[in-house]
Amino acid sequence: MPLLAFLFVVVPLVELYLLLQVGQVLGLGATVGLVLVTGLLGAALARQQGAAVLRKLEAAAASGEGVGQTLAEGALVLVAGVLLLTPGVLTDAVGLALLIPPVRRRVAPALARRFVRRAQASAHVHVQSFLHRGGPLGGQLGGGPWGPAAPSPSEEVIDVPVEVRDVPQGSDRPA
Repeated sequence: MPLLAFLFVVVPLVELYLLLQVGQVLGLGATVGLVLVTGLLGAALARQQGAAVLRKLEAAAASGEGVGQTLAEGALVLVAGVLLLTPGVLTDAVGLALLIPPVRRRVAPALARRFVRRAQASAHVHVQSFLHRGGPLGGQLGGGPWGPAAPSPSEEVIDVPVEVRDVPQGSDRPA
């Protein structure tokens, strides 16, 4: 099932079911209060954890260390904040879990590896050579001041595969 279909169909249905179950146990007022409190608490926690990740990122950049892990953790804090602002029990649980630094440190390398694999699958460098053509002003590269000329059939497009190396686990530096 595509990710977007899952996010926009399955997750809301699960959230609705869980909210109805919680509402039967706690009552309507307490359930609405719970959703509001988790949203406000989540926003405050996401702000505090986001600031901590930003300080860590600045320190790593200043010392010349790799920042890959810290960037992944920052992305997870952002996701956690969005999840906590979304009304629901499941999204709140996942959002709160992502705000716990040890949980985030364990999830971040998996996230980074996933991005590396996707980059390896789709990374190609397209090199296009622009030949010297005469434009409206004559003899100018790329067709003159009115913008680049369209590539002619005589131009070559060369696809060059790019090797993207996986980052060793526990390291922020490329191999």
